Amino acid sequence: MQSPSKWYYVIATLALIWNLLGCMAFVADLMVSEEDIARLSEAEQAMYAARPVWAVIGTGMAVILGALGCIAMLLRQRWAVAAFYLSLIGLIAQDIHLFLLSDAVAIYGATVPVMQTLVLLIAIALILWSRKASSRGILR
Repeated sequence: MQSPSKWYYVIATLALIWNLLGCMAFVADLMVSEEDIARLSEAEQAMYAARPVWAVIGTGMAVILGALGCIAMLLRQRWAVAAFYLSLIGLIAQDIHLFLLSDAVAIYGATVPVMQTLVLLIAIALILWSRKASSRGILR
């Protein structure tokens, strides 16, 4: 089994922090109160109310499985690859809702596609990185 470089652990730690921030945002979203919703614009309230359960589950999958994948990378476990693939599936579900079934871009502007593109690129990079680590014998 090959030993990883110090950069391996730096990348895994930064990716874990990224995904934990996503987990915090997801939990905060789940804990939004009626008062918080009332402070949103009418368009935001309508979008929030119309959000399907599968999109919420997709978001949870994306961030929770992404964080678990990063923990698996830190522990050098091969199941990190599967966790990152499942995280990507959750992200795709979230994006289908955001871009095809809601007015997110019209409501929030160009930051939505920019941010979601960044998130997608990071998710794909984590898959590629974990596969490379697995093929090099870093993961067990």
